[in-house]
Amino acid sequence: MQPVSFEQFMARALHDPQHGYYARRISGVGRRGDFTTAPMLSDAPARAIATWAVRAMKETGCRDLIEVGPGEGRLAADVLRHLPWQVRWKTRFHLVETSVPLAARQQELLGSRVRHHRTIQEALAVCGGNAVIYSNELVDAFPVRRFQKNGPDWQEMAVAFDERKRPVESLLPPSPLPDSSGFRENHPPGQQIEVHDSYHRHLAEWMPGWKSGRLLTIDYGDISRTLYHRRPRGSVRAYLHHQLIQGTGVYENAGHQDLTADVNFTDLIEWSRPWVDDHQLLTFHEFLKSADCGDSQLIDPDGAGNAFLVLDQKRAEG
Repeated sequence: MQPVSFEQFMARALHDPQHGYYARRISGVGRRGDFTTAPMLSDAPARAIATWAVRAMKETGCRDLIEVGPGEGRLAADVLRHLPWQVRWKTRFHLVETSVPLAARQQELLGSRVRHHRTIQEALAVCGGNAVIYSNELVDAFPVRRFQKNGPDWQEMAVAFDERKRPVESLLPPSPLPDSSGFRENHPPGQQIEVHDSYHRHLAEWMPGWKSGRLLTIDYGDISRTLYHRRPRGSVRAYLHHQLIQGTGVYENAGHQDLTADVNFTDLIEWSRPWVDDHQLLTFHEFLKSADCGDSQLIDPDGAGNAFLVLDQKRAEG
């Protein structure tokens, strides 16, 4: 097999229509699945998002609320429940989901209380481009490009499989690099980093159709300067039945295990700058505390409270 970029491998493993993890084989989220998200540990995130959404909709005049990548719909159900009744009755709630099995579970849980869409462009078209949007652990599900510093230069990482189906990593010939703050950091030779270039392309596709509102992005990651501290092989990893898998194990069980990488929030801020005129970056701890939604496990600054970041952005006017 000829080498393919890691981004191509990850895209097939997660999103292939027939065999991809999210497209067909995901066994669920939570105790019986492969991973658990923060909203499954407590309803504090839902309460904090609802508080943010009420403020954002009042400030921008939007009546449409969109969750992108809602998983099984549990977070959406809890956000809806925590909206004050006088806000809930006039809010039009939308879910954007590409996974067929997950969309079916959302439908079972929420029914006609929400509208379902395959793409955020479709949802924004229904909203006239005016919407308050949020996501939780969405960006990390986008395929990443991996790069390794080879002397003073960076080369993209690829993978092939030998006759015994064992992964063999290699470096592709030097080529123009994608737009990422990670390349500007003073990394030592041999350092590996990831670039969510597919998410960059995703933003460029839908943000021009977003006319007004606010955008809340919650995910695990860090700013560019400290993202790879003591992580010479980068942050790519897999989860199978809650078991953490690293190294060449990420190439095994393709389509049967989740693949993920930490998010470079410096990139998210820079990539969305053409359409955003204001932003605030908080730790999860700070976000929950600001909404008076304390939870001993989730606000712990040595745990999830600092492992997750929350990026709040406002659509530029005009």
